[in-house]
Parts: sequence; structure tokens; C-alpha cells
Amino acid sequence: MEAANNAKHVVSISLGSSKRDAGAILEVGGRKISIERRGTDGDFDRARQLLEQWDGKADAIGLGGTDLYVYAGKKRYTFRESAHLIANVKKTPVLDGSGLKNSLERKLIESLAAGSKVPIKGSKVLMVCGVDRFGMAEALLEAGAEVTFGDLIFGLNVNKPLYSLKALAWWAALLAPLVTKLPVSWFYPMGKDQELRVVRHPEYFLENDIIAGEFHYIKKFMPDKLPGKTIITNTVTAADRVMLQEAGIKMLITTTPCIQGRSFGTNVMEAMLVALHGGKEPLTADEYLKLLEHYHIESSVEYFGTKE
Repeated sequence: MEAANNAKHVVSISLGSSKRDAGAILEVGGRKISIERRGTDGDFDRARQLLEQWDGKADAIGLGGTDLYVYAGKKRYTFRESAHLIANVKKTPVLDGSGLKNSLERKLIESLAAGSKVPIKGSKVLMVCGVDRFGMAEALLEAGAEVTFGDLIFGLNVNKPLYSLKALAWWAALLAPLVTKLPVSWFYPMGKDQELRVVRHPEYFLENDIIAGEFHYIKKFMPDKLPGKTIITNTVTAADRVMLQEAGIKMLITTTPCIQGRSFGTNVMEAMLVALHGGKEPLTADEYLKLLEHYHIESSVEYFGTKE
């Protein structure tokens, strides 16, 4: 799609399915911004070509379908394969969403805990991957939720739930130096695999009140029916919403707003904020929060059942 004249232009290059491609021209704080998402169906060479093609042309680039960084405690781990993708991108900032996850998603949980729509304190939460969203993980525990982390269960197919940040950080410190050097496709669904459903350990989904975290993990491994559950996630399309409604989900909360029927990934929204900020990165968590407030960008809450 062509950007409107004088509009900021953000492109998300994703290793995910091209079936999820979308675009929009928005007006944010009186400024126009063109957003597009291009999936490469797991083709790393194609993704690298597109990243290099848009270098110097887009105002900011999002990297989707993979993480560049994951966090646990105060440590940051870099995925070697993802870093290789952007090695030759020199002019345009590339954002994977990790900075926004640590600010926006923490703020969302704090806001939910302070309100009455979603009881956080005392709720049982399955977080499908904690190292992917460490800010959300910390905020859930600080708000008094009982959290089960499924990093080993859904990332490595090892049936070992974790129940504390200390345990999560310990396992991350042990495994991340190795895992981040392996092919991302070994533990993260990409391309056509994002459309495949493989129910894995449904008991963890069924015994918790809230399912939180990476949507591709939730969608891939959840059972067909999850009556009365609340999901806190992102990157949900209109077709995904239909699937969740048919599964009996009571409430869907996306950490980024719903735009033209879908919530774009945090990498897209982070790239958008960096573009609006003048293409300067990295930004701090406080800077992201100030920009979110300035542009009135809020999370989306959607009821599929009867409002209580």
C-alpha cells in the first residue's frame, strides 16, 4: 500500500503467515501514519531482503514473528538468528516490541488490578511464556495473581510449570544462552505453523481463570473450548476473534488497540511510536508511557459473553 503524502511510514516484516497481512492509514495526534504488515511465511531470506529493502525508506521497521530480545530479571538475551536478520539494516530503527511490552503491558495489568472489570488479585493466571513478557509477569504477581508460567511446557514441550519469577529467571539463565543460538522455529510457531492447532496440556488452560501472553502460543495449544475464560494477549485478527468466541471466551483484552478489526503486534506499535518520536531509539519505558498518554493509545477490552 502507498503511504499518504507526508505520512510517517511504518513497515512490519514478519516471519509469520502472510495470511495475516494488513495495512492501515491512521491519524494519531493530528499526524498521519501509514502502517503495513508483511509476512514471509517463515522464509528468513525473504525477511532479510525486505528488511534491507525498507532500510532508509520507512521511518521505522517492526520485526515480527520472532523476538530479538527476551528478558528475565535484569538480564537481556539476544536471539542470534533474529540479530542476523537485521545485521545490514543501518539507517532505519528496527523494533521487536520488547520495549513496549515492558511498559504498555505492565501499565495494562496495573490498570486492570485497580479497576473492577477483571479481578487480578487472587485470580489464577496461565502465562504461556513469561520471558517474552517479563513486565507483564512482574505486574501480575505484584497485583496478587497466582501465576503459572508455561515457558518450558509450550516453548520446549517439557511438562514443568513454573510458579515464581525466581524460578523463571533461574531457568532462563540456564537455558537462554543455548536456546537463543538455536533456530527460532524449533520453539516458536512461524509461517504456516501459525495456522496449525496442536492441543498441548489443556489442563493448564482449563484450571486457570486468565490466559495471558503470546497469542500464537495460546491459539496453537489451547483446547477447542475454554468457557468463561479471559484472555490477555495481542496480534488478534477478526478471524481469531470468531475462533475465540466459538471457544466460549468471556473477555478478550488486547494490549494494543483494535484497528480496523485487528490488534497489531507490539513491534508495529513500538515502531509507530518511534517513528512519531522522530525515528530515535531506543526509548526508555518512561518515554514509551509518555508517548502512549500523549497520543491516547489504549488497550482494547471486548466482551464475548454477558457483561457482569
